[in-house]
Amino acid sequence: MAPVGESVEVNGFSTSKKREEPDNKENLWSEILGEVQTRGNTKLPSCKSVVVLGDNESGKTTLIAKLQGVEDPKKGSGLEYAYIDVRDEYRDDHTRLSVWVLDGDPSHAHLLRFALSEESFPHTLVMFVVAMTTPWGILDQLQNWATVLQDHIDRLKLATDDLQEARHKYMKKWQDYVEPGDELEQGSPMRRTSRNLDDDEADVLPLGDGVLTRNLGLDVVVVVTKTDYMSTLEKDFDYRDEHFDFMQQWIRRFCLQYGAALFYTSAKEDKNCDLLYKYLTHRIYGFPFRTPALVVEKDAVLIPSGWDNMKKISILYENMQSMKPDDYYRDVIVQPIIRKPVTRESETQAEDEQSFLGKQLQLLQQGTPTSRQESPLRTPVGVQKTGDRRSSGSPGVQGSPKKMDGTKPGVAGSGEGVLANFFNSLLYKKTGAGSATQKPTAPCEKEDSVISQRLHSDTPSERPHTSVDKAVMRSDAAAELDRLTRSKKPATPDQNSSDC
Repeated sequence: MAPVGESVEVNGFSTSKKREEPDNKENLWSEILGEVQTRGNTKLPSCKSVVVLGDNESGKTTLIAKLQGVEDPKKGSGLEYAYIDVRDEYRDDHTRLSVWVLDGDPSHAHLLRFALSEESFPHTLVMFVVAMTTPWGILDQLQNWATVLQDHIDRLKLATDDLQEARHKYMKKWQDYVEPGDELEQGSPMRRTSRNLDDDEADVLPLGDGVLTRNLGLDVVVVVTKTDYMSTLEKDFDYRDEHFDFMQQWIRRFCLQYGAALFYTSAKEDKNCDLLYKYLTHRIYGFPFRTPALVVEKDAVLIPSGWDNMKKISILYENMQSMKPDDYYRDVIVQPIIRKPVTRESETQAEDEQSFLGKQLQLLQQGTPTSRQESPLRTPVGVQKTGDRRSSGSPGVQGSPKKMDGTKPGVAGSGEGVLANFFNSLLYKKTGAGSATQKPTAPCEKEDSVISQRLHSDTPSERPHTSVDKAVMRSDAAAELDRLTRSKKPATPDQNSSDC
């Protein structure tokens, strides 16, 4: 046996055992470094991103905040950036998923070049967001944003081979979908006869009717938000199950064209938000997703990419009685006409001063000396004093109606004309007025009748409004005063007290 340091000649070659030990150590370290490098490559990549497209008020910001776990979402403008923390519990690794939210105004479409470029194209997932609060615009919004995305992809300087390879991979993902519980081993003959051809990557089965007719080469997810509003549509707008089935089958047709998954979510009631997060990490990072398709609850639909086909969609046709599946979408789902009352403040324009004074001058010129023309600005139309208000007086005015009229208890009427007629009646009295042969009349009874007549003449219905009525009143007052003067006769105090 040769010593350790000796060289041994074997078949004409001399070898030394001291040289074998360093070689073995070097091979061991190389193996360890290779293993570490292999494990390092399995870490979660940080270059993945999600581009969110949708109209304003579709719930994009609220949905992303729900996926982030943020209670108070802050809405921006133009192109918003956010990120979602993604953690792999099995590998004890975490990363950040970039999220780009484009403003709902189509004029901001040029900002897509910052979110989706030639370098980020293979690592991007696109999410179309629509809201159930505007069901009549869902299909149009999906088609419009798909067109915006397609136009942007056409402007990218992507190599034709790279784009074809991306479309082929996406088609392969569609056909590789297997429902949870139906997974088989890699070498199982049942798996080889299914549509999942893992070994023959170049061999692709023919797609079904309407599937991937518009393959963008990108992962696409369609999210319908605010599904809790369905109860309001049923109560206020008379929506029935067939209306929701009609909408769902059109949305699923759209998803078939782009190979997209479909999620009905409600951030308010926390429906399908967690499942959407798990599905995103499944499609982007390869995390397991074991939730099957959910189509029973109309407000919590979940259809993974690769599960659906036209035969499954046709099941919804059975519930449509008053409509056909191929009817135009906006003819069935009609936007309601909500007429809101327009409240406009009435604008009061001041009349020109000269024209106002001219009208007043014309009114004064039309009047007579014995009549007074009331200005329309003194008392509003429809506000007239009644007999009760005259007897009780207006608020803020003290004194009795007789004092307000400027008359004395024994005199009917008021003004200088009444006094003139009164004195004229005294000057031109009839002869024999003070004759003692005339039958006397009780003074108190006579005065009561005169006062009663005067009070009746003060009611609004009998109040004179023209000069002719005023002249008649004055002549009546003069006649009454004349009769009082003629009937007045000297009497003893005993007679007066007995008569009263």
